[in-house]
Amino acid sequence: MTVRRNVTPWASAALVTAALLTTSCSAEEDNTPRNGSGSPSVTPHGYVEGAREAAEQQSRLLLNDPGSGDSRVLDLVSGKVHESARVEGAVRLGTDGRFGYLHTSGGTHVLDSGAWMVDHGDHVHYYSAAVRDVGELPAGGRAQVRSDAVVTAVTGEDGRGVLYDRSALEKGEIAKSRTLTGTYSGAVLPYEEHLLAFADEGGTTKLVVLDRAGRRVAVPDVECEEPRGDAVTRRGAVLGCADGALLVRAQDGGFTAEEIPYGQDVRARERATDFRQRPGSDTLTAPAGDDAVWILDVTERAWTRVETGPVVAAGTAGEGSPLLVLETDGALHGYDVATGKRTTRTKTLLTGKRRAGTDGGGPVPVIEVDRSRAYVNDPLGKKVFEIDYNDSLRVARTFGLDIEPVLMAETGR
Repeated sequence: MTVRRNVTPWASAALVTAALLTTSCSAEEDNTPRNGSGSPSVTPHGYVEGAREAAEQQSRLLLNDPGSGDSRVLDLVSGKVHESARVEGAVRLGTDGRFGYLHTSGGTHVLDSGAWMVDHGDHVHYYSAAVRDVGELPAGGRAQVRSDAVVTAVTGEDGRGVLYDRSALEKGEIAKSRTLTGTYSGAVLPYEEHLLAFADEGGTTKLVVLDRAGRRVAVPDVECEEPRGDAVTRRGAVLGCADGALLVRAQDGGFTAEEIPYGQDVRARERATDFRQRPGSDTLTAPAGDDAVWILDVTERAWTRVETGPVVAAGTAGEGSPLLVLETDGALHGYDVATGKRTTRTKTLLTGKRRAGTDGGGPVPVIEVDRSRAYVNDPLGKKVFEIDYNDSLRVARTFGLDIEPVLMAETGR
């Protein structure tokens, strides 16, 4: 059962700004500066000086070995490997599609992968530029970083949120913008020219909508027990709760919040708290304990639990593609989402006991999925495997590396 809650409409200058920013690309290009001959200069929408626009996705993999501190950027188009700054002791690697965030106990290192896309719904622009180390954010290993095209929101372990100017990051600079008042549970999430956050209201955790200055513009009548996990889809922002998820959307001059419950009792350790998706997809995956995977179809507002073998990592491209599960046997398994049946598996890909996630509780391999391929990192084998998930999980390419790629994230999608 899906429950919809309406959120108080807002009226602010942000709406005017949003309307101006959502004009068509062709209209924007018609108004670009003119060169000396009087003809229009062709400046693609979303262009950044020094960047090159391409017709195809310009994916890159960010890789880090926390032990040695060595970091690499693997260009998946050319196959070339670029060195970047050494970052020792990283415990997590996150990305917003362009920047990588390497979290250590002492701070968060920001790496510009030099690959990104600008998504306009009906079409996409792809860009590539040089890899660049940006610097350090004063946020520790448990900080949560979320971004949109305008701001990067960093939520510390203490629940305090700080907003950074995204355009400054694109120029290779870190400039503090604003510290939000109050504290919040979970990550502060930029969404539709606003910020979504969870605040304690009289002993309950409620969703609040903030403007970019940190002022509350709406406090929906919706609660979320133990908020954890989030994702932005074309259908709206998904926020994980103890009893399922909330789907928040900008609609008709305001926001709506829909509850998408599991529809069954779910033990705490089996809740969906770490959503994964192919960017642009409305299908999310999350581990459901040790031996199963949750699939959330945002379009249908429906959860499906797929019983698998022991799970290390999971992902899917959605839209009829198989569920991909990296299991403790070191192989990648494919499952039919509709039936829950395993349809195929690879040979053993991963080296050593790291594949079982029993090596001291440190980072374990991940699956990164884009529109045609999936990538699996083999840390001890110093390899990354490229998988064609539409061809019975065929290993399309194997990339040998000079570091142990313990942490991995894909950008440019």
